[in-house]
Amino acid sequence: MPCVYLGLGSNLAEPVQQLEEALAALAALPATTLAAVSSFYASDPLGPPDQPRYVNAVAALDTELPPLALLDALQTIENDQGRVRERRWGPRTLDLDILLYGDRLIDDPRLRVPHYHMHARAFVLYPLAEIAPADLTLPDGRALAELLAACPLAGLERLGAV
Repeated sequence: MPCVYLGLGSNLAEPVQQLEEALAALAALPATTLAAVSSFYASDPLGPPDQPRYVNAVAALDTELPPLALLDALQTIENDQGRVRERRWGPRTLDLDILLYGDRLIDDPRLRVPHYHMHARAFVLYPLAEIAPADLTLPDGRALAELLAACPLAGLERLGAV
């Protein structure tokens, strides 16, 4: 089973609770095991500044679900938790992103893996580094350690372990 890393984020409707509920839903997915979860982190929004700070984490799944089936399942979890897509990078109850899917490069109209901008997002890289092997190299050849060295914390605040 490939190891899949997911980014989790929320800044509406009790964000910590949203992430905890999402983790329970991920653990209940068929043919899937929730293998690890990072600490939760608070981060400033990337999009419009007129929104609350986010709570973010990274989870590792061992799954037999194919990438697009997993994406569909993640979007169902988001919708079940009240996700509404009103504006790009706007506030949300829950955002679940596939960051890495084993060693696969995926370029599909619905899904790009590695996640297209994870290399510049401290709220993805630092939680990922907590649960990934220290020598993790992305399928496109970039080493996680190099990405971390080039990505300052930039307002990222560790909230603690789950």
